[in-house]
Amino acid sequence: MGMTATELKAVAKSLGMPAFTGGQIAQWLYQKHVTGIDEMTNLSKANRELLAQHYDVGAMPPIDCQHSEDGTVKYLFPVRCSSDGTSSTAKADSHKFVETVFIPDGERATLCVSCQVGCKMNCIFCQTGKQGWQGDITAADILNQIYSLPDREKLTNLVFMGQGEPMDNLDAVLRATEILTAANGYAWSPKRITVSSVGVKGKLRRFLDESQCHVAISMHSPLHEQRLQLMPAEKAMPIAETVALLRQYDFTHQRRCSFEYICFAGLNDTPAHGRAIARLLQGLECRVNLIRFHQIPGVDLPASDEQRMEQLRDQLTRQGITTTIRASRGQDILAACGLLSTAHE
Repeated sequence: MGMTATELKAVAKSLGMPAFTGGQIAQWLYQKHVTGIDEMTNLSKANRELLAQHYDVGAMPPIDCQHSEDGTVKYLFPVRCSSDGTSSTAKADSHKFVETVFIPDGERATLCVSCQVGCKMNCIFCQTGKQGWQGDITAADILNQIYSLPDREKLTNLVFMGQGEPMDNLDAVLRATEILTAANGYAWSPKRITVSSVGVKGKLRRFLDESQCHVAISMHSPLHEQRLQLMPAEKAMPIAETVALLRQYDFTHQRRCSFEYICFAGLNDTPAHGRAIARLLQGLECRVNLIRFHQIPGVDLPASDEQRMEQLRDQLTRQGITTTIRASRGQDILAACGLLSTAHE
């Protein structure tokens, strides 16, 4: 798992098998989701035995799950950490895990996947940031959160909004999304996948150039000084620079651009902030998702109430910016936005 069809063909050839065997392996992996090489029955017994001497599928089931009263399910997956995020043969670290959240909603079912153990960004309102960064996970481990998900067949959408900053582990994220969207992989449309970012200089541009998946930017304030207090990443790539970069790309057809905005009462949800957001985003085809703040230990920030969020939503809508209030899901199992952490697992 985590290898592209081209790489699987190279594996087959290196073991003396016909190249087309690699295509068969890709089909068994990404379309049939086998758990063992012995299940690849259109490979000869000799080839299956040879392949099993050097490789395994790499699937690892979740070791725990929690069910919310609203139907949300949070899974705990063991992971393999690597320095470059590309190794598909790294061994699982028995002390490292990520959380993955399955969110059913009628005919829609979204999976929120993680791409790092912890996070370097240290946004003050996020529990994952309080955990610190403990390693990048491999593309195989990103895919395993889908591959080994009990609810896999129900999935309609995927969001890279779990633990970690996707641009900080970009090689693994791009490899995973390539396999997800490849005809000889999962064959998903890029429109089913959204990748979030605080904005990482250089990396965000590369992602926009190399992927057609949707992009979501964590804004949380349109004001430089205030965003810097909330999000240290503002120093390296201010939100104004991020928006300027986004203006160079087309979001009028297949790809969508959105901004995530956690609302803090009296701090970033005022009419003045609404006007600043409208000025910042004027003319950019995008939407804004307003998110409730979920309290975390040691952080004294006030959460906006429903009325304040509705007022900000209506103000932005009048300014021509499509704005929604995201439903809060899984708060009772610490699965809602900003609450994921495996520091104590």
